[in-house]
Amino acid sequence: FGSRDQDCIASCFLQKPDREAMGQAGQQRSGQRAFGKTKKVKSLKTKGAAKTTALKKNIIPGQVLILLAGRFRGRRVVFLKQLESGLLLVTGPYCVNGVPLRRVNQRYCIATSTKVDLKGADCGKVTDAYFARAADKKKDKSEGAFFNAEAAKSEMPQEKKQGQKKMDEPIAKGLSADMKSYLKARFSLTANMYPHELKF
Repeated sequence: FGSRDQDCIASCFLQKPDREAMGQAGQQRSGQRAFGKTKKVKSLKTKGAAKTTALKKNIIPGQVLILLAGRFRGRRVVFLKQLESGLLLVTGPYCVNGVPLRRVNQRYCIATSTKVDLKGADCGKVTDAYFARAADKKKDKSEGAFFNAEAAKSEMPQEKKQGQKKMDEPIAKGLSADMKSYLKARFSLTANMYPHELKF
């Protein structure tokens, strides 16, 4: 090679490649390294006002619903009203099928075409605070207390028992014998029964 060719080859090796022409594969790493702790700035997120869940059009007070989840799944209950949290307030009534006042999500309910007269039933005082649980006291974790202590059963306060009875009494009076047997019966699917073909 001549001296001119050697200079040309050397300039090709020393010349930096054009990034726009060649493109960039992967994420580029910074050659500089920062020492010490870096402070992270927390971004303040403003939470908007919680919107109450809209009630389904086919659910109205006094309508019989079928519960699909929870302890009383498969039971038929009477819808009373929608609470501020968006949950539905329902009752068995307790004296008919053993379902107490409960909050349920309308996603886990099937609205039926059966309706019950709620005349005389006052559920205005029942709110989400009614279902708030009392804070548990700190338990003694000693070995003797562990073996000697018996698990105390949480009983319903007398006020709630009386309120349940007072609310269910006018509803139960207006129910016929057929309606009571209908509310007592548990809903279930058997062979060759398809939910999308049933009319509730």
